[in-house]
Amino acid sequence: MTMDTLNEKPTLIQKMKRFLVSLCGEIWKVGRDDPRRAIHALKVGFSLTLVSLLYLMEPLFKGVDQNAIWAVITVIVVLEFTAGATLCKGLNRGFGTMLAASLAFLFEFIARGNGNVFRAVFIGASIFFIGTLTTFLRFFPKIKQNYDYGVIVFLLTFNLITVSSYRVDESLLKLAEGRTYMIGVGSGICILMSLFIFPNWSGEDLHNHTVSKIEGLAKSIEACVTKYFSEEERNVERDEMISEDQIYENYKAVLESKSTDDTLALHASWEPRYTWQCHKFPGQQYVKIGSVLRHFGYGVVALRGSLQTEIRTPRSVRLLFKDPCICLASKVTKSLMELACSLRNRQHCSPELLTESLRQALQDLDTALKSQPRLFVGTNTPYNTSEMLSTLASTERHKFENHLSSINTDAPTSIDRKTKGVSEGERRVLRPTLSKFAITSLDFSEALPIAAFVALLVELVARLDLVIEEVEELGRVACFKEFKHGDNVILDIDTRAKREINLPNFASTE
Repeated sequence: MTMDTLNEKPTLIQKMKRFLVSLCGEIWKVGRDDPRRAIHALKVGFSLTLVSLLYLMEPLFKGVDQNAIWAVITVIVVLEFTAGATLCKGLNRGFGTMLAASLAFLFEFIARGNGNVFRAVFIGASIFFIGTLTTFLRFFPKIKQNYDYGVIVFLLTFNLITVSSYRVDESLLKLAEGRTYMIGVGSGICILMSLFIFPNWSGEDLHNHTVSKIEGLAKSIEACVTKYFSEEERNVERDEMISEDQIYENYKAVLESKSTDDTLALHASWEPRYTWQCHKFPGQQYVKIGSVLRHFGYGVVALRGSLQTEIRTPRSVRLLFKDPCICLASKVTKSLMELACSLRNRQHCSPELLTESLRQALQDLDTALKSQPRLFVGTNTPYNTSEMLSTLASTERHKFENHLSSINTDAPTSIDRKTKGVSEGERRVLRPTLSKFAITSLDFSEALPIAAFVALLVELVARLDLVIEEVEELGRVACFKEFKHGDNVILDIDTRAKREINLPNFASTE
């Protein structure tokens, strides 16, 4: 028994050691990915320490009494990662509390002095009226988007003050005044910490997030084209099993960015203007760019689907169009990276971004396609495409019917139901075989995948024009610097660790 216990102890100690090592590694990874998280945690701890002095220091506690807890609650709820989110929640909470306290004091002034029965009825009716009205106001889109948290705080504070004042002997004015002051103190500390102590701006996060999305799309296109024309034979089953690859991760951030873009744009609208030349942060223009990038990303998704098609173009045929396709894809990738670099530097993009080089790449691809007409129009056979399909289908159908008739003739009548089940199973097996055989027998079947791939590349060029237009509109609205031909554009396409967007949680209302 003692030996067994001694043998078990090292195992338990090793498990605890491995757990602590993995925990420390995870903590280090979270802080290393975005060092601002550690700074924000220190800011929250320092703010809580400040408001806790209202309890810990006797002179301060005598002035605020138990209302000091509202300052602590406010800091916990209001202080968010970015300045825009903190301003949004802090101002909503402050104005909601002040309005609720003022309205509660007005109703109490009307109800007091007319008897307890009238006072109770009046308080109940006012709670019903205010609760119904504020809840209905939350259904208005603009109020729901910008002031929903303030409306909730208003309703909560109004009910707390109104109901508690009926049973508490303390005067309503003193009660409302104490809570309002403490919430104001907590909100003020949060706003000061967010604006002046290592501030994190929602507008800056939205700007960097947009740049990273453009770079991710560029990397996805480059990886797709490189993989499609690679010399090695592709394994479709292995590609289907590996879904979280580099291509998927790059465009996934674009396709799932709508909620993040909307939230960051909303919080950026609460922040002070980021430059003296512009009167308002163009958050909605960033949202439009995100929508155009998602439209562009759907084309990249289709391009990636070309890597996993059931019908494949032989490598010898793919090599005929390898150089023009890679050249066109490199031009698109280069244009996206230059666009991202210009956006990062807040500078208008080059007017030559969609000019001669990209048009020349399209012309080279068109010439390569015209040089191989037999791949796309087929040979001079006595049957056209529709006749070939009908002939193949009728031939296979006759074979299949003869096979069924032989089964029905040989099988006893007592197992007709079972024979019918077998025939249906065979029918389900033969149908895909018939379809694939018919498709691969077409003269131009070898050219179908490469034609689809080329069409998607050309479509991406058309969608790139829309992206450039929206980015140029952003540069005009946000007063970007003018492009100078002497400026050097440095393209960085190395894979870097992506910075996650830290969004606030508005679930809590206390």
